[in-house]
Amino acid sequence: MLKGIPPILSPELLKILSEMGHGDELTIGDGNFPGENLAKRIVRLDGHGVPEILDAILQVMPLDPYVEKPVALMEVVPGDTVETPIWDTYKEIIAKYDERGGDAVENIERFSFYDRTRENSYVVIMSSETALYANVILKKGVI
Repeated sequence: MLKGIPPILSPELLKILSEMGHGDELTIGDGNFPGENLAKRIVRLDGHGVPEILDAILQVMPLDPYVEKPVALMEVVPGDTVETPIWDTYKEIIAKYDERGGDAVENIERFSFYDRTRENSYVVIMSSETALYANVILKKGVI
């Protein structure tokens, strides 16, 4: 154990976060996300939801200040009636660590989200999140 490090961040995940450079991206996938199919590297955090993972990561990793929207969410597929209150939770968490708050967030189409994860994510972190459309991409900033 280390002081000041959220215990949800495993040694494996801390190593990966440390290896990432400015502009690298990571994806946090909900329980339905096809991470195994899209990931170059995968870390499983079974038993944890996306909000607690997001909060822990943002305690140790800054968001990219040089891009307008360093956070991406998977937008709801047209015609789907799903509500996404978890997005408000994400924006509250982001606001604790980045002054842009919800303004740092963009929504991208489902298959574009998958493509971006496949092409750009240094790691996919798989959660047990049950909320739908709870996936999030983060772009790492500088210390």
